[in-house]
Amino acid sequence: MSLVSYGRALTLHAERQPDAVALVHEGRVTRYAELEAGANRLARHLAKRGVGEGDFVTIGLPNGRAFVELLFACWKLGATPQPVSPRLPRHERDAILALVRPRLVVGIPAAEAPRAWTVLDGELEALDESDAPLPDRVSTWRMAICSGGSTGRPKVVVDHIRGECDPEARYHDESPGTSILIPGPLYHSAPLINALMVLLGGGRVVLMSRFEAEEALALIERHRLALAIFVPTMMVRIWKLPRETRERFDLSSLRRVVSSSAFLPEWLRREWIEWIGPDRVWEAYGGSERIVGTLISGREWLARPGSVGRVSEGRKLKIVGPDGATLPPGEIGDVYGMPPGGPGSTYHYLGAEPRRLADGWETLGDMGWLDADGFLYLVDRRTDLVVTGGANVYPAEVEGAIESHPSVLACAVIGLPDDDLGASVHAIVQIAESVDEASLRRHVEGRLVRYKVPRSFEFVREPLKDDAGKVRRAALRAERIEGMERRSDRAS
Repeated sequence: MSLVSYGRALTLHAERQPDAVALVHEGRVTRYAELEAGANRLARHLAKRGVGEGDFVTIGLPNGRAFVELLFACWKLGATPQPVSPRLPRHERDAILALVRPRLVVGIPAAEAPRAWTVLDGELEALDESDAPLPDRVSTWRMAICSGGSTGRPKVVVDHIRGECDPEARYHDESPGTSILIPGPLYHSAPLINALMVLLGGGRVVLMSRFEAEEALALIERHRLALAIFVPTMMVRIWKLPRETRERFDLSSLRRVVSSSAFLPEWLRREWIEWIGPDRVWEAYGGSERIVGTLISGREWLARPGSVGRVSEGRKLKIVGPDGATLPPGEIGDVYGMPPGGPGSTYHYLGAEPRRLADGWETLGDMGWLDADGFLYLVDRRTDLVVTGGANVYPAEVEGAIESHPSVLACAVIGLPDDDLGASVHAIVQIAESVDEASLRRHVEGRLVRYKVPRSFEFVREPLKDDAGKVRRAALRAERIEGMERRSDRAS
């Protein structure tokens, strides 16, 4: 089928299968005819508020039907949705709004944002607008996603994909009409894109307000879902459920679990492969910028443990050394990518500049190496590398070893200043219950060479990773160094 706009794709599905389920959220079912009618009403309301082709609309809503209707309302007008976390601190949100300069802001109190529109429960459904189809429009940029990266400085990635699709295309090797569990927040790119692609194919999206491990398994069983998109933190939480709890659920409908957005530890992948089989455990690597992107199945991974796969969708990869030269297979360096359309073809930043070489190749800041067959192996982000006593320690590897302990929920490893070593490895460990440091240290020593074992451990109860499974190591390191300096000042 030829390409149609995102708005037209929704209309086609509503015409062909009006009673088919499009969205399930907190037990509430939304059918395609209802989603189409709601998006049309909302699009007309947005238009009355001045939204038109090329405009940004900032969406600060939690997961739910209103969020999805707003997405399609924007696309029906040729506008670009720009989601933000509704829990984002005001100073960060203000910085993003200053970068984006949206035509309209939805879900943020009017006193806190220009042109803001506060949405109350039921308000979107009560709009007194026509639900008839609108004139067809295609958004030049399909979405704009916030990214703080490892530094915490806000930037926005404007996706250059146009708002059009083939509604009969396969997705994750599934036919149109497939089903998926979306447990993460829609203001992150992976949950949003996966939900979008399934809806554009006329499929069924089961959306969680907040991830809960046992509830995720229950939803897969109850709705007989074919796909699930998780971040590693979610996979850890599921795996650490009591075995009898995990095995109580029927996951036979599940054809593919995809891990994305963060490093997937080897031990965790092996456990999932043993549990549900190698053909159902996949990992995707890339970024909202789409300059690099790889995909690997569990079966491929067993043949190449540690790999995140080969480059996909016509992209190219190379590994670059400190002098800018391309490195041969097996040597660690910075991962650079080139999209098929050339430099700048897939996105542009608001609030940042791309890290490009003179020849246009670009990096997201990750380090890794390629094997002779072009399979990529990541080690970590260059900005997070800890050099201790002249040896390189990659935090993600250490975190994976620590998180394999049954009482550990999450971990962040950073380097702290050390007069002797240059930096000492420090682990901040989020625990579910009290953990004896000596036993944790023994656990880690059995999995890592000695110089990678943290010199110090810090135990916390508050979450270390966001809903996308990402951790801001730079911010955590800055906080610890500031505390060290304050203690030093008091001592002197």
